[in-house]
Amino acid sequence: MPEHTSNELTDSEEQYRLLDASGQAETSEEHLPFPTPTMGSDGVRKSEERRGDKVAAYGALVSMLIFVCVTWFIVFTNNPTSMGWFAVHPLFQSLGVGCFTYGILTLQPTANPKTKAAGLQRHQRTMLAVGFPCIALGTLAIEIHKFSDGHSHFTTWHGIFGLVSVGWLVGQVILGGGSVWYGGAAFGGGMKAKMLWKYHRLSGYVLFPLLLITAYLGGAWSSWVTSHSQAVVRFVGYTVAPIVAILAIYARIRLSKMKFF
Repeated sequence: MPEHTSNELTDSEEQYRLLDASGQAETSEEHLPFPTPTMGSDGVRKSEERRGDKVAAYGALVSMLIFVCVTWFIVFTNNPTSMGWFAVHPLFQSLGVGCFTYGILTLQPTANPKTKAAGLQRHQRTMLAVGFPCIALGTLAIEIHKFSDGHSHFTTWHGIFGLVSVGWLVGQVILGGGSVWYGGAAFGGGMKAKMLWKYHRLSGYVLFPLLLITAYLGGAWSSWVTSHSQAVVRFVGYTVAPIVAILAIYARIRLSKMKFF
């Protein structure tokens, strides 16, 4: 059988590696959010990174760390025990968004078979084991708070965007999981499931800024945050950090790999 000389996988290889996410144990290098050049049986493989990819990855991670730390700092310096269920909302929503950022980064870029399978494993663990439960708990907390205090629901842009984002996120999880679990059997398997995975990725790239816009509206403009924090802190945490994260994630996108055109 002839050896492959290209760094890009064929469609059949890509589908096989995408669905086979239960491979061998990962090495320490594979736990990085940005894959490094690896040695394979065919010799030295070309790095999966383009110039600037590593800088963008660090930019996204640092900006999200700032976003999460600012949120937790504001909550914990304003007597969180007196807030009841409300305090849970910003804490877990911010942590969930931070996990989603890492979950996206770990699939950007993955082209070699080994890093593709390892990246999909990390992606699902981060999104499903931590990120989605955090968002679900944070959403439940704010709803319990509003019901217990008799407040109206979805009366602000933050609330409306939040409702849309959470609903979209549920669909995103169903689409992503159904297209890879058990060989994508839920959606017909094979190439049918692979086509849906492509749209799952596109949907995620649209959903990510929507989540950060929701965070911006809540962090920069909500009455509670503006009355319990300094303007410069809000500007850095909820305007600068989200913009940097979006630009960094988008800078690492490989449109050619999704093959929409």
